[in-house]
Amino acid sequence: MRGPINFIIGSVRLVLRGGKAYYAWMAFLLALILWGGIAYVDQLRHGLIMTGMRDQVSWAFYIGNFTFLVGVAAAAVLLVIPAYVYSWKPIKEVAIFGELLAISAIVMCLLFVTVDIGRPERFWHLLPLVGALNVPASLLAWDVLVLNGYLVLNVVIVVYLLYTAFNKQPYNKNFVVPLILLSIPAAISIHTVTAFVYNGLAARPFWNASILAPRFIASAFCSGPAILLILFQILQRTTSIRLQDEAIWKIAELMAYAMFFNLFLFGAEIFKEYYSNTYHLSHTRYLYSGLHGHTALVPYAWASFFCSVVAFLLFLIPSTRKNIVTLNLGCLLIYSGVYIEKGLALVIPGMTPDVLGEIYEYTPTLTEIRIGAAIFSIGFLIFTVLCKIAIPIIQGEYSVDSLKS
Repeated sequence: MRGPINFIIGSVRLVLRGGKAYYAWMAFLLALILWGGIAYVDQLRHGLIMTGMRDQVSWAFYIGNFTFLVGVAAAAVLLVIPAYVYSWKPIKEVAIFGELLAISAIVMCLLFVTVDIGRPERFWHLLPLVGALNVPASLLAWDVLVLNGYLVLNVVIVVYLLYTAFNKQPYNKNFVVPLILLSIPAAISIHTVTAFVYNGLAARPFWNASILAPRFIASAFCSGPAILLILFQILQRTTSIRLQDEAIWKIAELMAYAMFFNLFLFGAEIFKEYYSNTYHLSHTRYLYSGLHGHTALVPYAWASFFCSVVAFLLFLIPSTRKNIVTLNLGCLLIYSGVYIEKGLALVIPGMTPDVLGEIYEYTPTLTEIRIGAAIFSIGFLIFTVLCKIAIPIIQGEYSVDSLKS
């Protein structure tokens, strides 16, 4: 047991060491967590009335962020496939960061679901072997299983790879490669089941479309890698890690293909809605042109579409894809476009107008924003800590030999 204990103790020491910028960043995240934590205590005391949600709009900011982050977690596949299926070395060197991001994103997903529950002390009912999951009838139960399963899978892969690298031993391919390959369908499943939670609701025609699952996956392969490309550049500037330009350009190229597929599916859905021109078109009209004078979401919907189209063009053209300025601009545009698409532009129109035709204009309250900021800060904190441990191990600066010296 001395080996694992020394690994844990050494990892804790790595996390506690750093320069002024590192301590300032950690203090900033902890301050946001405290700020949001106080807001969550108020929400627990007074209930969900502290949020902007009402009977008409019972899913909103929290579930929108949950849906977006499931896509971010699934994006690790875009690195795993070229790295381990095609053994492309430039991406294989950075694939582990996709796994680290997946762990952080899944934790944030689970936290957003937790704060959305009015009685969180009853969360244990959803725990496998402890509560009553109601499998296979409940889609929520399937979502719980695939999300937690994907989290456990990524944790096992990351811990095993880092521990073997720490001991300067080659990893056992017969053990880790099947797990990595299993993570590919697992990543697809988490976003597919999340889409099924929406489109399985027949009373919500805006979501009740079989095209929703492939749209979720296509947009996930855009938003998650966009975050990774920005994080890779930050890591290159703040750590000793070095990434090949070919890896960054290839990821951007794959994102262009994914965004084309996403836009194609979007166009197919828009055609179906407007060409059929049924009463159910009211949800799409509310989103893109307003309904009965209610236009709160219209600017966001068109901003999302504009961001996605411009980002697609920037990543499609090789010269702009390989230019650092336009590359980062494209990443920010994709992140913004997909964040709106998976949040405000997905959840709110699905419930507006409601089944009685009433229009309630939802706006997130300061309580929701503070709690959301705290959850994102927890995710960034987890990713920072994991990188603080992983990078020295990958670079050979932290190993079993360094503990002996």
